[in-house]
Amino acid sequence: MAAPLEASTASLRRLPAVHTLLAHEHCAPLIEQYGREQTTDAVRAVLDALRVSTATAPAADQSPEAILQQAGAALARANESTMRPLFNLTGTVLHTNLGRALLPDAAIAAVVDALRWPMNLEWDMETGKRGDRDSLVEEQLLALTGAEAVTVVNNNAAAVLLLLATLATNKEVIVSRGELVEIGGAFRIPDIMVRAGAILREVGSTNRTHLHDYDDAIGANTSMLMKVHCSNYAITGFTKAIELDELVPLARAKGIPVAVDLGSGTLVDLERYGLPHETTVRETIEAGADLVTFSGDKLLGGPQCGIIAGRADLIAAIKKHPLKRALRVGKLTLAALEPVLNLYRAPDLLAERLTTLRLLTRPAQSMQTIAMQLMPQFQDLLGPEWTVTAEPMNSQIGSGALPVNVLPSYGLVMRAASRQRGNPLGRLEHRLRALPRPVIGRIGDDALWLDLRCLEASHVDEFRSQLRQLAA
Repeated sequence: MAAPLEASTASLRRLPAVHTLLAHEHCAPLIEQYGREQTTDAVRAVLDALRVSTATAPAADQSPEAILQQAGAALARANESTMRPLFNLTGTVLHTNLGRALLPDAAIAAVVDALRWPMNLEWDMETGKRGDRDSLVEEQLLALTGAEAVTVVNNNAAAVLLLLATLATNKEVIVSRGELVEIGGAFRIPDIMVRAGAILREVGSTNRTHLHDYDDAIGANTSMLMKVHCSNYAITGFTKAIELDELVPLARAKGIPVAVDLGSGTLVDLERYGLPHETTVRETIEAGADLVTFSGDKLLGGPQCGIIAGRADLIAAIKKHPLKRALRVGKLTLAALEPVLNLYRAPDLLAERLTTLRLLTRPAQSMQTIAMQLMPQFQDLLGPEWTVTAEPMNSQIGSGALPVNVLPSYGLVMRAASRQRGNPLGRLEHRLRALPRPVIGRIGDDALWLDLRCLEASHVDEFRSQLRQLAA
């Protein structure tokens, strides 16, 4: 027993000292990249692990080069970003979990400038005095929506919260029972009302609400009538809903405002681009809505934000509420939003320049061409245990926009060709997610589906270059 113990002790004695490793030529690049303090901690951690392992197993490579290689790998893992670019092949263009709208090049360039330089975020360039950050995008939004005034906060839920907190604290807000929606993450309209201090007054039933239901519910403590976009679902069959053209005259007669949570926030008629019609913000304003809330990162195609548009007096009150400062957006959001809005000045070029609209309007034939190119490579890499086919499929817009409408698409379908143990589809999905740039698809009907709508031709080479790692 003495001999192994003596060998272990001798091995521990041969471990280089921390200061020796830090002075080694191979350590200099680590210190330059990660700093001396972080590098020192990593080196000590490797040495500690070697001391433990040497006591119970044959000695590992204890050379300075090997130790510093382990320390470098640990430092790289610790400093790797947890937010990674990936390929969205789920078939959902505006995927909430994957960041929704992709920004056009003009917006990306503007954000880079805002990161590098001070900006006139709240500085009036004419007067040289403090300004209003909403003014940076106000002109474009007023022109696109037809509203009297606008303000911008950090997302649409915040816009609804701020609107209710300003105008409906301790007062009733009348909403159709069929519009009490729940969006992602179990976030519900009734919950927002509670946090805003408003009193929810439900009217009608799940599938049918009549004008007299609103009329009967209006009382001395009513602050507004509210309509909510039915995000992520649609009620069909024996239904009735009251549209703005009926609701607005009632509200005017009672002297109370109408607010609409529009959700998706499209600023143009999508039918112009061959897509299903979605009510625009301008149409909602022109129909008589006093306030409209909508998202910036859905159909609008911009950064995450929430926009409130409508009557000037109501917007002025909203901007004075203390919550406005807590919910306001920073310079990066506004830097991205302004060039996106500017793209709408040229609607004939919008489908080419606005990334979201370009992805939504891609013809299925373009995806089919890419699928036929990729199919042989996937089949070769996966081998005979899998069958890879190029097939038509349906994409969806996502983020609650036009939930029952689909977009004809094309992609790859992978099915296990032979009986395999365990969960072969799950293992294949994991292999795709483990690629340097993860590939995210969807599993359904005993197959893995890769919808190619969001894989544009300019990214195909990069996509293909990493696929050979699937074989490993």
